[in-house]
Amino acid sequence: MTGRSRTRLDRVRGSLGIAQLALQQIEDDLSADDIDAHELAAIPRELQEDIDVPGGLPFAQLVSTAARRAEQLEPDRAGDASCHLHEAAALLTDNAGQRMNWAARALHPQGDLT
Repeated sequence: MTGRSRTRLDRVRGSLGIAQLALQQIEDDLSADDIDAHELAAIPRELQEDIDVPGGLPFAQLVSTAARRAEQLEPDRAGDASCHLHEAAALLTDNAGQRMNWAARALHPQGDLT
Protein backbone atom coordinates (compact mmCIF):
# COMPACT_ATOMS: atom_id res chain seq x y z
CA MET A 1 0.00 0.00 0.00
CA THR A 2 1.44 3.35 -1.00
CA GLY A 3 1.50 6.43 1.18
CA ARG A 4 -1.17 8.01 -1.02
CA SER A 5 -3.52 5.02 -0.74
CA ARG A 6 -2.92 4.92 3.03
CA THR A 7 -3.91 8.61 3.19
CA ARG A 8 -6.99 7.89 1.08
CA LEU A 9 -7.93 4.99 3.38
CA ASP A 10 -7.44 7.27 6.40
CA ARG A 11 -9.80 9.83 4.82
CA VAL A 12 -12.38 7.12 4.15
CA ARG A 13 -12.12 5.92 7.75
CA GLY A 14 -12.48 9.49 9.01
CA SER A 15 -15.47 10.10 6.76
CA LEU A 16 -17.07 6.87 7.94
CA GLY A 17 -16.60 8.05 11.53
CA ILE A 18 -18.40 11.30 10.70
CA ALA A 19 -21.13 9.37 8.88
CA GLN A 20 -21.54 7.07 11.89
CA LEU A 21 -22.10 10.10 14.12
CA ALA A 22 -24.69 11.47 11.70
CA LEU A 23 -26.39 8.08 11.48
CA GLN A 24 -26.45 7.87 15.28
CA GLN A 25 -28.29 11.21 15.35
CA ILE A 26 -30.84 9.89 12.85
CA GLU A 27 -31.19 6.69 14.87
CA ASP A 28 -31.80 8.76 18.01
CA ASP A 29 -34.47 10.77 16.17
CA LEU A 30 -36.10 7.55 14.93
CA SER A 31 -36.14 6.18 18.49
CA ALA A 32 -37.63 9.32 20.05
CA ASP A 33 -40.74 8.73 22.13
CA ASP A 34 -42.58 11.64 20.50
CA ILE A 35 -42.15 10.61 16.83
CA ASP A 36 -45.46 9.93 15.10
CA ALA A 37 -46.28 7.93 11.97
CA HIS A 38 -46.39 11.03 9.74
CA GLU A 39 -42.92 12.13 10.80
CA LEU A 40 -41.53 8.58 10.70
CA ALA A 41 -42.83 8.15 7.15
CA ALA A 42 -40.99 11.29 6.04
CA ILE A 43 -37.58 10.02 7.16
CA PRO A 44 -37.19 7.13 4.67
CA ARG A 45 -38.45 9.44 1.94
CA GLU A 46 -35.80 11.96 2.89
CA LEU A 47 -33.08 9.31 2.81
CA GLN A 48 -33.97 8.53 -0.79
CA GLU A 49 -34.78 11.98 -2.16
CA ASP A 50 -31.61 13.66 -0.97
CA ILE A 51 -29.40 12.17 -3.69
CA ASP A 52 -29.20 12.34 -7.48
CA VAL A 53 -29.79 8.65 -8.14
CA PRO A 54 -33.53 8.19 -8.74
CA GLY A 55 -34.95 5.84 -6.13
CA GLY A 56 -31.48 5.25 -4.76
CA LEU A 57 -29.95 5.32 -1.35
CA PRO A 58 -26.75 7.08 -0.28
CA PHE A 59 -24.94 3.81 0.47
CA ALA A 60 -26.03 2.34 -2.88
CA GLN A 61 -24.58 5.40 -4.61
CA LEU A 62 -21.21 4.74 -2.97
CA VAL A 63 -21.30 1.06 -3.92
CA SER A 64 -22.12 2.02 -7.54
CA THR A 65 -19.16 4.39 -7.61
CA ALA A 66 -16.90 1.61 -6.35
CA ALA A 67 -18.32 -0.73 -9.02
CA ARG A 68 -17.58 1.74 -11.81
CA ARG A 69 -14.03 2.14 -10.59
CA ALA A 70 -13.62 -1.64 -10.24
CA GLU A 71 -14.61 -1.98 -13.90
CA GLN A 72 -11.58 0.11 -14.82
CA LEU A 73 -9.19 -1.80 -12.57
CA GLU A 74 -10.20 -5.39 -13.28
CA PRO A 75 -7.87 -7.41 -15.48
CA ASP A 76 -9.42 -7.94 -18.91
CA ARG A 77 -12.59 -6.20 -17.65
CA ALA A 78 -13.77 -9.63 -16.45
CA GLY A 79 -16.34 -8.27 -14.02
CA ASP A 80 -15.23 -10.45 -11.12
CA ALA A 81 -15.49 -7.57 -8.64
CA SER A 82 -17.57 -4.96 -10.43
CA CYS A 83 -20.42 -7.37 -11.15
CA HIS A 84 -20.85 -8.14 -7.46
CA LEU A 85 -20.68 -4.46 -6.56
CA HIS A 86 -23.22 -3.49 -9.23
CA GLU A 87 -25.54 -6.25 -8.02
CA ALA A 88 -25.16 -5.12 -4.40
CA ALA A 89 -26.02 -1.54 -5.36
CA ALA A 90 -29.02 -2.74 -7.36
CA LEU A 91 -30.28 -4.82 -4.45
CA LEU A 92 -29.91 -1.86 -2.12
CA THR A 93 -31.71 0.45 -4.51
CA ASP A 94 -34.38 -1.85 -5.88
CA ASN A 95 -35.07 -4.00 -2.88
CA ALA A 96 -34.43 -1.80 0.14
CA GLY A 97 -35.50 1.41 -1.59
CA GLN A 98 -38.83 0.01 -2.70
CA ARG A 99 -39.51 -1.48 0.71
CA MET A 100 -38.75 1.88 2.34
CA ASN A 101 -41.32 3.46 0.01
CA TRP A 102 -43.90 0.83 0.95
CA ALA A 103 -43.23 1.35 4.64
CA ALA A 104 -43.52 5.14 4.31
CA ARG A 105 -46.82 4.79 2.46
CA ALA A 106 -48.13 2.38 5.09
CA LEU A 107 -47.24 4.81 7.86
CA HIS A 108 -48.57 7.89 6.11
CA PRO A 109 -50.15 7.45 2.67
CA GLN A 110 -50.68 11.17 2.08
CA GLY A 111 -47.02 11.91 1.45
CA ASP A 112 -44.37 14.19 2.85
CA LEU A 113 -44.49 16.31 5.96
CA THR A 114 -44.31 19.57 4.01
